[in-house]
Amino acid sequence: MQTNGNENQVPQFSGKTDWSIDDFEIGRPLGKGKFGNVYLARTKKEKFIVALKILFKSQLVKGGVEIQLRREIEIQGHLRHPNVLRMYHYFYDEKKIYLVLEYAAKGELYKELQKAGRFTEERAARLMFQMTDALAYCHLKKVIHRDIKPENLLLSANGDLKIADFGWSVHAPNKRRGTMCGTLDYLPPEMILRHDHDEKISILHFDVDLWSLGVLCYEFLCGHPPFESDSSQTTYKLITQVDFTFPNHVSDEAKDLVTKLLKRRPADRLPLEKVLRHPWIQGFVNPADETIGELYAA
Repeated sequence: MQTNGNENQVPQFSGKTDWSIDDFEIGRPLGKGKFGNVYLARTKKEKFIVALKILFKSQLVKGGVEIQLRREIEIQGHLRHPNVLRMYHYFYDEKKIYLVLEYAAKGELYKELQKAGRFTEERAARLMFQMTDALAYCHLKKVIHRDIKPENLLLSANGDLKIADFGWSVHAPNKRRGTMCGTLDYLPPEMILRHDHDEKISILHFDVDLWSLGVLCYEFLCGHPPFESDSSQTTYKLITQVDFTFPNHVSDEAKDLVTKLLKRRPADRLPLEKVLRHPWIQGFVNPADETIGELYAA
């Protein structure tokens, strides 16, 4: 199945609404999960390459994640940003739910990071620019991701970042809410404290993503999260005390950005518009790329 030529295009599905699995040619598996699988696929009529996520209803019910899936469909289906993976359509039959997604040819960013060990500062800064810009857009749309980590990020054929998993994200126009979600290494202090204090501490919405952005930047630069340890309890302690150090190879400007994001008090974390304009990121980003970021940073 040829995959080149349409990755950056938007499919023209002729206003079709009654989709079924018979409308697709199914190719190789792209990934397998607890609730289903993802396949490379192509629409029979338009010959448009997509990633087809096939989920089993019985597994979703068994895992108690129906609400999480509904949230993912509602949120991702309405987001339009070059660094957010598009969800073109969804449909279902008696036993399965099908999500028609944008195909990201280079796959999981996590695997790329594992292969490289760590990213160069130039690559880390470019990815951070794209990630920050996408988050600024999501926050503008009142969407908090809450589960930022390399495993939930994909790469397009030309290496652009794509936020992929919105299962834990929240659309929060007027209310605060929070549960213990996300990978332990990426949890901010307020979520751990909230859990330990029997949910008496409220979470400041969007600041959760700012903390995770700082952890992500550190992992890009160092190849591992800043609070990684052999036990959950130690990791909890390191996070709540914001106890981490940098390897010698990390530049002072990169350290400055990470440190300004990893603040214990949510209100002290560097806002996204200032992350986009941070000297470390601006030193590596192509000026032609700045128009997207400036749209949200203005």
